[in-house]
Amino acid sequence: MTTESAGSRTRLRLAPMRPRDPSEPGRSASTLELFFDLVFVVAVSIASVQLHESLTEAHVVDGLVSYALIFFAIWWAWMNFTWFATSFGTDDWLYRLLTIVQMAGVLILAAGIQPLFADGDFTLAVAGYVVMRVGLVAQWIRASISNPDLRRTTLTYAVGVTVMQILWIATLPLEGAARYVVVPLLVAGEISVPVLAERQRALPWHPHHITERYGLFTLILLGESLLGSSNAIIEGLRGEHDLVQLVSVAVLTLVSTAALWWIYFWPPHHESIGSLGRSVRYGYTHYFVFAAAGALSAGIEVELDVINGDSKLSDVAAAFTFTVPVAVFILGIWWIAMCDYADRFTNIVIPAGAALILLDPIVPLPFAITSVVLVVMVVVLVVHPTVQRGQGEGDRPLVQYEREQRGLNE
Repeated sequence: MTTESAGSRTRLRLAPMRPRDPSEPGRSASTLELFFDLVFVVAVSIASVQLHESLTEAHVVDGLVSYALIFFAIWWAWMNFTWFATSFGTDDWLYRLLTIVQMAGVLILAAGIQPLFADGDFTLAVAGYVVMRVGLVAQWIRASISNPDLRRTTLTYAVGVTVMQILWIATLPLEGAARYVVVPLLVAGEISVPVLAERQRALPWHPHHITERYGLFTLILLGESLLGSSNAIIEGLRGEHDLVQLVSVAVLTLVSTAALWWIYFWPPHHESIGSLGRSVRYGYTHYFVFAAAGALSAGIEVELDVINGDSKLSDVAAAFTFTVPVAVFILGIWWIAMCDYADRFTNIVIPAGAALILLDPIVPLPFAITSVVLVVMVVVLVVHPTVQRGQGEGDRPLVQYEREQRGLNE
């Protein structure tokens, strides 16, 4: 973060919350942002564990619905803070304090994940979500005070987020089917707020900073899968089950996770954002990428349960808990960051490979075949170079950003 001069600060030692330069050199994640991500490790881990328990008990539909909803809350709170920080991060004491308030909300949300999965009790999860969002509302109000020219945009964010939190609280008395009818409408309302706000006047965003933040969150999620690999070895060393089979799962998990990392970071992500439409596509589609990465660790644990004889799922159904997240992850990255810059051959191999992985459970040894297909995809990316590159429309200086304000909204 940049350091404000002493004369630009108020008596409360607060820096004006001015827009950050979208072409600021050397912009990278701050220690506060990295600290912020740590609390999401807790929430993601608990969500993954609960999904694993639901799947292995054959409560597939209920588990997936609960996971989709709770992961929306995790992803949406994280994403909104990330995009706000790339535009207005000041790193003074009030900014830090309000960020810590949002972190407290994440921990409350994490505590509410198990009741939501087990009993359909939304109370604690909604309370945590509202705390996260209220902390961000305060940041938007502060940004509106410092930027009269951006006031319509920042206040649209503040009012829109506030209204949605009131509606979330209003859903708590609802039960059963009524709640599950209303919740999708509230989700649609939440994701419409940024679109409506940015159409007032687009805020600046730093493409390298944004994509670095997304990459770091991806690493957190993939790290959960490596935990599954470690658990396989631990189970094998206990001597209660087939050591060779469990170690094989651990090795294949490491290979698959490494391949997903390779595929994710292969394309030039910063060239995938620029206009409002492209940025929305990049930001919103990452929900499926992130959710798939988080669900992957649950799928690995389900595979271990099958080996140990502790799963109520059939072998084929259990295999799908691993292959579906992998396929969704690959297709998501291909669509939002790869297809515009890769050549025709690569744009055939990547989605075709994802389709093969999705169908793996209907053939013998699906877990091993998935790993082989992933390795082949990585080899293609290595030996078959990209021939079409974007021009990095997200890389524009602040002066040019000012000239393009209305053009970006078209």
